[in-house]
Amino acid sequence: MTAAQYRDLMASRRGGQASPAAAAAKPKKKARKKPAVHPGPPSTPPAPAVEPLLTGLSGVGRTWTLLMPYVEEMLDSNQRLHHMAVHRIRKQLRQDAAGLAMAKRLPRLQRAAVFYVLHPRPLSRKRDPGNWAPTVKPYIDGLVTDGGLLPDDNHEFLMGPIPVMGEPVTSGFARMSLVIVELAEPLTS
Repeated sequence: MTAAQYRDLMASRRGGQASPAAAAAKPKKKARKKPAVHPGPPSTPPAPAVEPLLTGLSGVGRTWTLLMPYVEEMLDSNQRLHHMAVHRIRKQLRQDAAGLAMAKRLPRLQRAAVFYVLHPRPLSRKRDPGNWAPTVKPYIDGLVTDGGLLPDDNHEFLMGPIPVMGEPVTSGFARMSLVIVELAEPLTS
């Protein structure tokens, strides 16, 4: 703040007149916020290519690709939400994953690698699939704890979840696929 601006501020607080330069300045208009546009009905993205994901793994067994149920609210690392809103979203994501694991009748595995494939909205900007890790954690918890996929989700039984970018959806909000790969060999660090 310059000295002239300070004098004008103090004069206006005392009820006096501000300098002619300050009086001539036009007040700024407040920017209008555009209403949120709904992205349309949900769409089904193409299945991710599994073969490129398996190149660095050894002892690969069976694979499953799960397209997670459509939700309008997912979590990402850049959000600032109230803790109760985060809890509500996590609870829903966990239930969705457990229900899908039971519906697909996934077997109990000893070791697995999990890739999560982000199918973003059709916007032309760069994406960071690692920002969606807060959404994947409840999915993994639902698959492991409630769905019975693995004995535990620690490093002895689970490799990942590993982020991968997928094809964008044509309409609707972002979607996520989980690629589960059975591993025959023990995991080493």
